[in-house]
Amino acid sequence: MGIKYKIWFNGELRNFEDCNVHVLSHALHYGSSVFEGIRAYKTPQGPAIFRLDDHLKRLYYSADIYRIPIRYSFEEIRDACVETVRSTGLDSAYIRPLVARGNCGLGVIPKNMDAVDISIMVDSWGAYLGEEGLKNGIRACITSWQRLAPNTVPTGAKAGGNYLSSQLIGFEAKDRGYDEGIALGRDGLLSEGAGENLFLVKNGRILTPPASASILSGITRDTAFSLAADLGIEVTEQTLSREQLYGADEAFFTGTAVEVTPIRQIDHITIGNGGCGPLTKSIQSAFFGLFNGETEDKRNWLSHV
Repeated sequence: MGIKYKIWFNGELRNFEDCNVHVLSHALHYGSSVFEGIRAYKTPQGPAIFRLDDHLKRLYYSADIYRIPIRYSFEEIRDACVETVRSTGLDSAYIRPLVARGNCGLGVIPKNMDAVDISIMVDSWGAYLGEEGLKNGIRACITSWQRLAPNTVPTGAKAGGNYLSSQLIGFEAKDRGYDEGIALGRDGLLSEGAGENLFLVKNGRILTPPASASILSGITRDTAFSLAADLGIEVTEQTLSREQLYGADEAFFTGTAVEVTPIRQIDHITIGNGGCGPLTKSIQSAFFGLFNGETEDKRNWLSHV
């Protein structure tokens, strides 16, 4: 992803080079930003943004948690996302709204609560873990880095600072030769990937760690719940051990970036058939079917540009 289009910045579309923040910006020093990752997909009716309202609701929720004021209404930010996508002329795109504390002086507690920069960036972005991984599965490992403990920072808020944890998980996985890392919670039970929610399949049932497992309850995760229900497949949220993952028939990640990506190997253990399992394929096909017209958009998840 290399931004080259205009950026919506503090109320208007601007050229890339005109979107600057000060070196004293609070977000640079203290990680005080919240953001979303949203995809627009090519559809037979033209580009459509997937679950835009749900993403923006979480953006406002995250900002409220950290007391970061968004001086634009929900409708204004929604319209700005559509306008920015339209301005690129892209059929499919990745959208990154970012709300970050600006130049309000040094100090952990901001001296000016209203110094906030708001931007919306749009660019093209393919399969996050590669087209081959999306088709046939990726290799992941359990890392030594654990997810954030309860009552430390809220994992349900999509905040910039939370992704320092994700970087450590991802770096360790890459250093060990894997595509992605998986973290346990402080209780030693499964939590999530560096930037993805985790699912496993056992005996025809889909299992996934609960929201209380220090995860970000993803919008693609919620989408998978709904699509599975449409297919008559049971999904259970429950605490899970790493051995249950090792013994799974299938496993997959979900997330805006990874979409629905199968996991073919965990550590040294091959999962199931060593590729994309049949149940994972059903969820994946139903997901991408939303954009090619094969799956009915009965929940009005698509916002056409």
